[in-house]
Amino acid sequence: MDERADAVTGTDETTRTIGGGATWVVVRDAVDLPGAARRHGVGEDACAVLRLRGAGAHPPTPDHPVRARIDRTPDGTLVVTTPTLSYDPASRQVSTGALSLLVGHDVVLTAESGGADVLGRTAERLAAGPPVPDEGVRQVLALALLALVASAADVEIELGDAVAATEAEVFSTTSGDPVQRIYDLKREIAEARRALGPVTSVLPELVADAGDEPGGERTQRWLRRVQASVDRVDQHLDAHDDLLGDMLSAHLSRVSVRQNEDMRKISAWAAIAAVPTLVAGVYGMNFEHMPELTWHYGYPAALLGMTAVCVVLYRLFRRSGWL
Repeated sequence: MDERADAVTGTDETTRTIGGGATWVVVRDAVDLPGAARRHGVGEDACAVLRLRGAGAHPPTPDHPVRARIDRTPDGTLVVTTPTLSYDPASRQVSTGALSLLVGHDVVLTAESGGADVLGRTAERLAAGPPVPDEGVRQVLALALLALVASAADVEIELGDAVAATEAEVFSTTSGDPVQRIYDLKREIAEARRALGPVTSVLPELVADAGDEPGGERTQRWLRRVQASVDRVDQHLDAHDDLLGDMLSAHLSRVSVRQNEDMRKISAWAAIAAVPTLVAGVYGMNFEHMPELTWHYGYPAALLGMTAVCVVLYRLFRRSGWL
């Protein structure tokens, strides 16, 4: 495989010759992709699509990730823009990037932003020499989409591990308050699904278009494989989100039970304390005519009676589980 690096108009490009006499051009910055496409003989229609709707025209942000879309120009050039996913275990955050592919008749140009390193995985698979699921420029498209799904699957696994760790924390007897962590994970899962969801809507279009081309059955097979993998990752993310919702409900239920137990203990002790308070309040009113005031054993009898009632109440509350 021939590889060389060019520096053209201040941009870095890496050009590789792949099977079938096709050329793969990796552009470092998606903003420079239209200019690189023009230099490699791609039609102006595809360059216009990149300028208007490519990842370079609308860089991804956490609140507005790149939307997956497919554009086919009249000369048959395919322009694919799709979000990518990466995960930082230290911060437990999902980050979105963008992957742009311009697939011509004998040249494919790509550019990527973000930390998913989809193009790096694609180059490794291409250099490793396993059977490629397509030929010509479409082998890069095939390997890039498979690498995209593999990176999304890695993110799903990392999120699944974080969800499992949170589940252990929620049901631990020494756990603190995991609500913030649960909501943080639900937000990261929502971001991953928001980025991955549009991909599931554009893949059927690729599958349908491939059926109208020579050798389309071969292309359709790996596209359906990609589609099934994306659907499986999305289902797993949905399951993680449901599990987090169940954990939140279980945690809130446990908090409610603990609060009820505390209220019962407070009520029981208040009832026990009410007995001596009532007796002491009655005899503390200092009325002149109170029969028990002249009784020789009145004071110890009152103390004994209050103690007996408190002990009986305590035993009753203990038996009923309030104390």
